[in-house]
Amino acid sequence: MAALLVTVLVALVTVAAGQCPGASNLQAADGTRVCALLYTDDSVYYDNCCGGKALVVDPGSDVPYMPVGYSGRISSLVVGINCQLTVWSRSGKKGNTKVFEAGTVPRLREVKQGTFSNWDNAIKSYYCTCN
Repeated sequence: MAALLVTVLVALVTVAAGQCPGASNLQAADGTRVCALLYTDDSVYYDNCCGGKALVVDPGSDVPYMPVGYSGRISSLVVGINCQLTVWSRSGKKGNTKVFEAGTVPRLREVKQGTFSNWDNAIKSYYCTCN
C-alpha cells in the first residue's frame, strides 16, 4: 500500500510540473514497478501534456471496465520499460484495439484509431504486462 501511495505521489508531482515522465521513471521509491500511467489531460504544448488526473496501472492489470472518472477520458500516457499496454475503444475489451510499447505518448489525438478517429478520450478498457 505504501508503494502505491509513493507511486501516486510521484505521478501527482509530475502532473503538477506539467511534463510527461520518462518510461524509465515509472517506479515507486521502493523499486516497485509501474506498468503505465494514464492521464486525463494533454495540451497543444508538449511540455504541458500528461496533466489532470493520473491513473496508475500496475503490471498484470486486466481492466475490462475503466474506473469511474477515467473511461473515455485518457489523453496522454506513459508505458514503462519492458512493458506493453493494450487498449480497447469499448468497454469489456471490445472494439478497436491498439498496443503501446514502452515510451511516452503526450497527445493521443495524434495516434490514429481508424480513418476518421484517434485515441484521444477513446480508451475504455486495458491490459498491461511487463517482462
